[in-house]
Amino acid sequence: MARLTEQEQQEIIRFIEADKPLPEKYRFLLFDDKREVELVWNGKTNEVCNVVLPFQTIEQVDEPRAEKPEETAAQQDLFSTDSRGRQLKGWTNKLIWGDNKLILSSLKNGPLREEIERQGGLKLIYIDPPFDVGADFSMDIEVGEDTFTKKPSILEEIAYRDTWGKGADSFISMIYERLVLMRDLLAEDGTIYVHCDWRVNHHLRQVLDEVFGREHFLNEIIWAYFSFKRKTAKKFPQKHDDIISYRKSKDSFIWHTQFRPHSEEYLKRWKTDNDGRKYRDDVNPTAGGTRIIYLDEMEGDIVDSVWDDIPPVNPQAKERVDYPTQKPEALIERILKASSREGDLVADFFAGSGTMAAVAERLGRKWIVSDLGKFAVHTTRKRMIGVQRGLKADGKDYRAFEILNLGKYQRQHYVGVNQNLREEQRQKQLEEKEAAFLNLILRAYRAERTDGFASFHGKKAGRLVAIGPINMPVSRLYVEEIILEARKKHITKVDILGFEFEMGLFPNVLDEARGKGIDIAPKYIPADVFDKRAVEKNQVLFHDVSFIEVRPHVNEDSVAVELTDFSVFYSQDSIANAEATLRDKGNKIVVEKGQIVKVSKDKDGIVTREMLTQNWTDWIDYWSVDFDFENKREIIRIQNPATGDWEESWTGDYIFENEWQSFRTKKDRKLELTSVFHECSPGRRKIAVKVVDIFGNDTMTIAEVTVGAKK
Repeated sequence: MARLTEQEQQEIIRFIEADKPLPEKYRFLLFDDKREVELVWNGKTNEVCNVVLPFQTIEQVDEPRAEKPEETAAQQDLFSTDSRGRQLKGWTNKLIWGDNKLILSSLKNGPLREEIERQGGLKLIYIDPPFDVGADFSMDIEVGEDTFTKKPSILEEIAYRDTWGKGADSFISMIYERLVLMRDLLAEDGTIYVHCDWRVNHHLRQVLDEVFGREHFLNEIIWAYFSFKRKTAKKFPQKHDDIISYRKSKDSFIWHTQFRPHSEEYLKRWKTDNDGRKYRDDVNPTAGGTRIIYLDEMEGDIVDSVWDDIPPVNPQAKERVDYPTQKPEALIERILKASSREGDLVADFFAGSGTMAAVAERLGRKWIVSDLGKFAVHTTRKRMIGVQRGLKADGKDYRAFEILNLGKYQRQHYVGVNQNLREEQRQKQLEEKEAAFLNLILRAYRAERTDGFASFHGKKAGRLVAIGPINMPVSRLYVEEIILEARKKHITKVDILGFEFEMGLFPNVLDEARGKGIDIAPKYIPADVFDKRAVEKNQVLFHDVSFIEVRPHVNEDSVAVELTDFSVFYSQDSIANAEATLRDKGNKIVVEKGQIVKVSKDKDGIVTREMLTQNWTDWIDYWSVDFDFENKREIIRIQNPATGDWEESWTGDYIFENEWQSFRTKKDRKLELTSVFHECSPGRRKIAVKVVDIFGNDTMTIAEVTVGAKK
């Protein structure tokens, strides 16, 4: 600390006596703060999220899909001689759905950190955060010959509004905390690459200087891509992005120089000898003469910080998945090759369409990727299964991946339950919070509170409303209690709101209730209810549960599944609103009660409607089968408050093991409706079927079969 002059001491005393904050200069005079430059923004704090929530395993993809029985048997018995690619053992890649702040905090401070460190640590992070203040994150979905624009979920809109709600201040606050968590997750020899453009590059460079230290700066890469130039009023057209890179450690980090083919202009400068080899004379001052350099002995042109040889993803590209922020695989490949090695663990916490995961898998890297958007996670799932299939067909190895989220534990966090308390204290706190939580749900559902019931919490439009538990699916037992009280008190119409519903619960339980004169309507509580602004604006939509019908086909030693029906009940906009707001010669596609309708108005103002969903299969984007559900328990690791040890606990749920799947791609819109026959050991088993609709929402059902039964 510097010695203060008498004048400075008197000034400090005057400020303290007047109860006023000290001028900024005294931070440097009183404390050992060596920073020459510091970025300051509204709401800045050094506090970083340290919440640890257990990860739930939603699905595991061990094989790109089950093949014919004889091939499956060969793969099991003669694994080493199988000419196709095989699954690598050990690390399972992670595709995580949820808020990346909670994900990063749980990775950094939770039990998965140990597993990351066993893999050598996280060597490379690439992120492409939202940097376009006017971005539209709607998704274009193909329905027949038309394209329907799916709006982002309220949750995604709110996250984006939080990012840009106060302009640069809120963006910097959002990215700063996440970058601190990423820095702490990086291995000592790790590197981070942050993709941005002119809107935020100046802010990001300053934030990265503060988080990583200016001395750890590596590059500001200019990705200059082709675009059709338009005449602008008073500036040069924008046609490049920036990729800023920092290393965790100043002296020890992974680096591999990258090369690209020489330009035609450069090649013209070389001579050709009698053998047809290109060469040039190189002056060598040290040796006092010249030497001959041959072109074929050079690795290529060293890639510098201007990348003008990688075009954006064009509309006809094989890799295109029609995701709005998709980046070319060649771009990510160059980054991965430069700053990681085969077998290294890499990550992307704004995954989008999953380009990082796809390239990492092809290059033999292990990966963790995450995104807030359910549609982004589903797009990545399909893309990675496609990568697995391609590697397997080419005889190359691949890794299993699992889809994780913070699920019910994230909901408890939102409600305010402290996971570090003992079980009894946690239960008490959960009960204390429940009243406020129920009021929030009822308000979002626009229902009024009721008292005097054991199972019901509110009423709406002549129907009683029951709200399922916060931290577990609505079970058969829970529904049976509702039916029992409804019969006892002569209630005939019931809405059941739940975050999740026990698989296999519907439609049997609804038929059972209907037989007793009770009309039950199950509805999903969306995560949007936790944002008070969405509730206040009546933006929260409770969707009816989708229904799946399947028909198992059982042989003596194998089983196949046929998908026979699927129904949904979504709404986005309405036919009446479209008809009222359409201009002449305009059209609009809306979703109303599970039907996608194109509303058109001709030049004379005549309105016509065209049903785009002609068949129930039009709603299905993807479906998959687990031929032996309840074979793999879902185990999570929770810290014991008394000892601090991480202990394994069964959640009571099972992991969906994805053994066969069929899905639509941009190039191939066909969908198989019957799986292959899968070899099974004799006995009774449960088969789980998962359907993902064109909006990215998934629904599951269970069919029970007996294999090997005598006919």
